[in-house]
Amino acid sequence: PADQTPPLTPPSFAGPQIVVSVYGPDFFGNDVVRGYGAVHVPFTPGRHTRTIAMFVPESTSMLQKFTSWFTGRRPEFTDPRVVAQGEGREVTRVRSQGFVTISFNVM
Repeated sequence: PADQTPPLTPPSFAGPQIVVSVYGPDFFGNDVVRGYGAVHVPFTPGRHTRTIAMFVPESTSMLQKFTSWFTGRRPEFTDPRVVAQGEGREVTRVRSQGFVTISFNVM
């Protein structure tokens, strides 16, 4: 029917997300990425605890791995939207790197 109003948000809208980037020193004292992760912010009031699976991008060849180790420059994402969106990430080689637990107090 023509009198129906369209939904306010598209069906693919999943709500706001928090993107976490964890950095720490490597063997040489350089600040390197230790993990990336993302989680959706809950909408319902109350206290919520979420566990975020962290991952780090990996070099695709042995030469790239050696070069990144030698120079102290490891692969990392320049745009945090890559972490929040699944689109295009299926071709990125990543390694699981632990978990981060986060608590939300929603009013």
